[in-house]
Amino acid sequence: MKYTEVTLTLSPIDPVRDLLVDALGNEGPYDSFVETPDGLKAYVPTDQFDPDWLQDQISVLQQFSTFNYQLSTQEMPDKNWNEEWEKQHKPVLVEADNGSRIWVRAPFHDHRADADCEIEIEPKMSFGTAHHPTTYMMLSHIAELPMQGRRVLDMGCGTAVLAILAKMRGAAYVEAIDIDEWAYNNALENIQRNNADITVRIGDADLLRQGNGHPARHQISSQTPAFDIVIANINRNILLHDMDAYAAVLAPGGTLLLSGFYESDVPSLQQRAQELGLTLTSTKTREGWCALRFNKTA
Repeated sequence: MKYTEVTLTLSPIDPVRDLLVDALGNEGPYDSFVETPDGLKAYVPTDQFDPDWLQDQISVLQQFSTFNYQLSTQEMPDKNWNEEWEKQHKPVLVEADNGSRIWVRAPFHDHRADADCEIEIEPKMSFGTAHHPTTYMMLSHIAELPMQGRRVLDMGCGTAVLAILAKMRGAAYVEAIDIDEWAYNNALENIQRNNADITVRIGDADLLRQGNGHPARHQISSQTPAFDIVIANINRNILLHDMDAYAAVLAPGGTLLLSGFYESDVPSLQQRAQELGLTLTSTKTREGWCALRFNKTA
């Protein structure tokens, strides 16, 4: 199959690069991306490349975020692109502060005997391969928390890598939610790959607010919040908007893990958490990104 390579030079790069990947991949025919020091390379089957559609997507993003860009395209030689992608896609070893080692690999990577947990992820177009700093930090947080017998919710689950690690570490019940149908299907595939018993649902925080047929609510008293641990690796604006829903289903003494934002976003997120009775107990930073751990005091 012939592919067209679209090279985008961006200023600033973040958060525009992530938004472009979401727009081109989830809304369009682009099926692989490579982050570059100054932007992004995106790949699309040549027979599906539409320069006008691409320009429309960029124009929509410019309505919400100010950025400059330069764009160039070239048709790539016909070759086995799956094989080429496999050569470039590397496994990741996550090393938590408590010494735990989590090996996140694709099906074509080798096993690692010295890892405490090994997760096999077929990433496709979903977010969550441990390459991104936020996923790395959230995996580290999960590795450091007691999971045995806990009830865990993963919001915006993507590949479900975080939910899978929680289940591997002994969580009694794990639920993963994503609004994107592609991510939902990819999560199901990865859960099956790792033989994990996890409930997956399509939706957003409104599922928590409605509580319609919520499986976890039927396992315990209806007066008791459903989850001991809530995980949300999304973005600053969604976290600020939906944190009340996360707090509402979090049991007293429970833990909320948040990531998907920059260090500069911490004050606004911490203020919102305090308003909801959540106390900051741990902070991780990596390459300018941040992950926070809160406890619910009441």
